[in-house]
Amino acid sequence: MKIRQLSIAGAWEVTPVQHGDPRGMFMEFFRFDHLAAEIGHELRLAQGNLSVSARGVVRGIHFADVPPGQAKYVTCTRGAVLDVVVDIRVGSPTFGRWEGVQLDEVDRRALYLGEGLGHGFCALTDDATITYLCSATYSPTGEHGIHPLDPEIGIVWPVDEPQLSKRDAVAPSFAEMRDAGRLPDYAACEAYTQSLRKQ
Repeated sequence: MKIRQLSIAGAWEVTPVQHGDPRGMFMEFFRFDHLAAEIGHELRLAQGNLSVSARGVVRGIHFADVPPGQAKYVTCTRGAVLDVVVDIRVGSPTFGRWEGVQLDEVDRRALYLGEGLGHGFCALTDDATITYLCSATYSPTGEHGIHPLDPEIGIVWPVDEPQLSKRDAVAPSFAEMRDAGRLPDYAACEAYTQSLRKQ
């Protein structure tokens, strides 16, 4: 597999090698050793999630408190999505920037997002199916959201009328979360990542 670091530190795109013939296809969609060689530590797997979305659905921007945070390894097993990483770590050189990667059932790429990064996606097809491998279990008190249509972040979602959940539709703005001191701290995220590398 080919692993490429994105412009936002802590995020990588993973492109697998697909082996196909008239019978079908086989590939490795996750290799802990290859990923660890790139990110500097093993991805602890604590929970697996699956979501199915209709075309035009936008989910996010979601993140978790660090520590422990929640690193994610995301892939699309059916249809296609624009998967987005947002740097919400206060003090980061790329604070406030976002980058999108198309995940689909053709190239079968995955996206790894380290602890402290914001995550969202837009379904480009009906029945877009996303699978997440997560480093920590869901914590209701430690999970947060930022409004995905916040103009300060300015994500260009490729749909005319994004469909949002009730939770995402009333999520606070980027500025509100920043001013309230509720965004992850870049130095704390880096220190936590370093602690993982020592384990």
